[in-house]
Amino acid sequence: MFEKILIANRGEIALRVIRACREMGIKSVAVHSTADADAMHVRMADEAVCIGPAPGNQSYLSVPAIISACEITGADAIHPGYGFLSENANFVQVLEDHDIAFIGPTAEHIRMMGDKITAKDTMKNLGVPCVPGSDGGVPTLEEARKVAEEIGYPVIVKATAGGGGRGMKLAKTAKDIDTAFQTARSESKAAFGNDEVYIEKYLGKPRHIEIQVFGDGKGKAVHLGERDCSLQRRHQKVFEEAPGPAIDAETRARIGQICADAVAQINYIGAGTIEFLYENGEFYFIEMNTRLQVEHPVTEGIFGVDLVREQIRVAEGHSLSFSQDDLELNGHAIEVRINAEKLPKFTPCPGKITAFHAPGGLGVRMDSALYTGYSIPPYYDSLIGKLIVHGRDRPEALSRLKRALSELIIDGIDTTLPLFHALLDEPDIHSGNYDIHWLEHWLETNLQG
Repeated sequence: MFEKILIANRGEIALRVIRACREMGIKSVAVHSTADADAMHVRMADEAVCIGPAPGNQSYLSVPAIISACEITGADAIHPGYGFLSENANFVQVLEDHDIAFIGPTAEHIRMMGDKITAKDTMKNLGVPCVPGSDGGVPTLEEARKVAEEIGYPVIVKATAGGGGRGMKLAKTAKDIDTAFQTARSESKAAFGNDEVYIEKYLGKPRHIEIQVFGDGKGKAVHLGERDCSLQRRHQKVFEEAPGPAIDAETRARIGQICADAVAQINYIGAGTIEFLYENGEFYFIEMNTRLQVEHPVTEGIFGVDLVREQIRVAEGHSLSFSQDDLELNGHAIEVRINAEKLPKFTPCPGKITAFHAPGGLGVRMDSALYTGYSIPPYYDSLIGKLIVHGRDRPEALSRLKRALSELIIDGIDTTLPLFHALLDEPDIHSGNYDIHWLEHWLETNLQG
């Protein structure tokens, strides 16, 4: 049993972990930069340690500072949240060398899934369906042209070490491949220090479907259904729901079992998400995230499980507290990500919160670190809150979301709240008739600036 857990993160996800620790009777340690001295996670934790200046690379990404905070406070485990060091295999290796438990997968599995080509090859060998594409990295323009012709246009050139839409370029026809290849390589080099790219078939109107998996590290694993995350802007999710409106029970069970079997075969431990593009009844693997997802609350909503609590339990060496047969889907859940951004250009908008009121009532959850008088610093991601609703079915969840949005007050800064008010007036949202390109097209028409 862990006695004290250090949370190597900030904001709402740090609060989320602190709450789980408190319910389990485990002491929590918050780390913070000088810019976050007044942050809510610092107030809520049992202990707090300043680990550096405002820039993330000097604080939340500083491995020596976080290790020192563990030693000072006597923390015996670290929960990474998401972002920052959550998928950094070298960080996990350092923790192992210092006898500090990492609440997440092994360094080996993080490395395996962190490289897109290795991840795809691994999943293919484990029986997971993959997008047609190059067998590995594509080193030259000549080979890129050849691979693209074999796959058939349109194709997408992706950075091997990519993420968040960076190092990703579309080639609709043969005349586009030269620019796409060269631009993807240069962007990847600048962003990740690695210019290796690979090529995949570009799907016209797919949905983004992800399967939540959970392993005990001992050869047992389960899936907790799917989330539909198709509403995206620049490859960033803004609206997530579970179950997916395009997935039936038979399809859910089939792809879920494939994913659970895959992670069981590699003795995966903890939470993971296997992401797919889904089109014409077929799933195509794109990546696996070896951490807790931002949108994990919608899965918690429909299955009634605490995923953070389960992460801690399996990291302590316990078996999963539930089996596949125990997991019964109940109702529908939706999450919207609220950012401190000014529409229509989604410009970051840090500043002081002059008034904050969270919505409440049956089936409403607000995950946020905001409070009245809090000043949002300009140094970090603009996500400031997640509004999650649960209903008996999708129409009730949508209705509850509209009501909850009308109650939510965030004054003093601009936010993306107007986007969600507008989206809930769209027939396609209510029918579930959208794909990964829908929101971009809608924004071009409705939010011109």
